[in-house]
Amino acid sequence: MGVSAGLATVATDAEARVAARVCDALEAVFASVAATRAETAALLERVAAEGRRPASRDLAALRPGLHRRLNHEELVSGVGFVAAPGLLADVPAWLEWWQAGADGAVRPLLLDLDPGRSAYSDYTHWDWFTLPRDTGRRAVAGPYVDYLCSDEYSLTLSEPVRIQGRFAGVAAADVYLRHFEAAVLPLLRCLSRPARLVNARGRVAASADPAHLAGSLTKGPDFGELLTAGRPGGYDGLRLVPCPGVPLVLVLA
Repeated sequence: MGVSAGLATVATDAEARVAARVCDALEAVFASVAATRAETAALLERVAAEGRRPASRDLAALRPGLHRRLNHEELVSGVGFVAAPGLLADVPAWLEWWQAGADGAVRPLLLDLDPGRSAYSDYTHWDWFTLPRDTGRRAVAGPYVDYLCSDEYSLTLSEPVRIQGRFAGVAAADVYLRHFEAAVLPLLRCLSRPARLVNARGRVAASADPAHLAGSLTKGPDFGELLTAGRPGGYDGLRLVPCPGVPLVLVLA
């Protein structure tokens, strides 16, 4: 069952203001993701122009930019490029991923991607990988416990990287949920009705509604359809307001 536009196709001033502020909170993170995507695409294009397949060592050229984003964007806790299986000539899978530690030091994520030994060798089922791959658009995945990188409750923002029309992987950045909630919960609490933010899958990313906690699912509406339409709608008594420019929907009880 789809989303009904009903009579409320324009957000109220309060809803529009909150949706815009949520957009502002995430756009700086998406800017980091977009910069990583652009640098990765340019790098892969240069390698292709040399008449060869890229190798994991080529991705080291991304590190100065990744380190810079970790040092300058306060919401970003990890950032990098995740290669599509089969992209690289020397390894079946690869994450060129860097993280900021509690001490402020920037460190690489070192993973065992051997399918015979590691439960995390196949990362292609995670929403942060599948949503950009399948839709061609940027995505917000989570919140989820990020056992792969930090063991923190996190959101991952990602965009597809495409080379010569072919999907090559995703550029992505992690945001600790506690940092995101600190930015958006005061906004949600200003609204007259209990409110929460959900992603394209209906996963609650932040909530001021005690009946719907962060990480739970909001079932029923097609949030992807609503985000594509880009205008408010309704479903079974819920008020649904897409946040402009970012793949999150403001849901009011």
